[in-house]
Amino acid sequence: MLQQTTLNLIAIGVFLMVLSVLLGPLIQLPAAVPAVATLSFMVLFAADTLAWQGRGGNLLVDGVARLSPQHRDRVLYHEAGHFLVAYAYGLPITGYTLSAWEAWRQGKPGFGGVEWTPTDGPGDRAGPVLQKQWLDRFCIIAMAGIAAERLQYGSVEGGNDDRQQVSQALMAMGQPQQQVAAKQQWAELQAKTLIQNHQAAYEALVTGMRSRSSVTDCLQLLTTSGLTPLNELQS
Repeated sequence: MLQQTTLNLIAIGVFLMVLSVLLGPLIQLPAAVPAVATLSFMVLFAADTLAWQGRGGNLLVDGVARLSPQHRDRVLYHEAGHFLVAYAYGLPITGYTLSAWEAWRQGKPGFGGVEWTPTDGPGDRAGPVLQKQWLDRFCIIAMAGIAAERLQYGSVEGGNDDRQQVSQALMAMGQPQQQVAAKQQWAELQAKTLIQNHQAAYEALVTGMRSRSSVTDCLQLLTTSGLTPLNELQS
């Protein structure tokens, strides 16, 4: 969804620049104005990309998108899906953000998301059973936002980064490229089932995250709603 918003903003910007060139003579707009505007746009875009890792663009794109209440709700339900499933699999969650602005204020890149303590993969010495369990859980957590969004709206507008994470994890573990789509579908189904089986906990989490409750309070909501983390990986 944000990718489409980005493309729309770029298209609008290009259209306005072309329009200013065409209509400039009619409205007595100096010929230098479109050129200066185009150059300024290119300089700002380059500076944002190189110096600020695209954060300025993220703030602009997300700010425009968040004018839509439906977009804000989609992000909320999407990230709540990641939060619930990550907790269900025992990952220690450390924070969450629901917009590029919130992420920027916390000194974090991107448009926001759920954060947990980084955990390494099972390693080369791990047996095949442990490797498969780790990969399965990673894929399910990554696809949980998409699953939650589809459950709530019947369609998905975000999640490109999530799909890419699954693809990269599969390739890193030696899985063939042709299995990626099937694994994504499987992982989404597992996440969907988990969310459905804990619908009360999920709705409580959505309410808590909507009011920007702390991570501790959100975890308490899940616990009091009857959701307990699954067992550790078993070799």
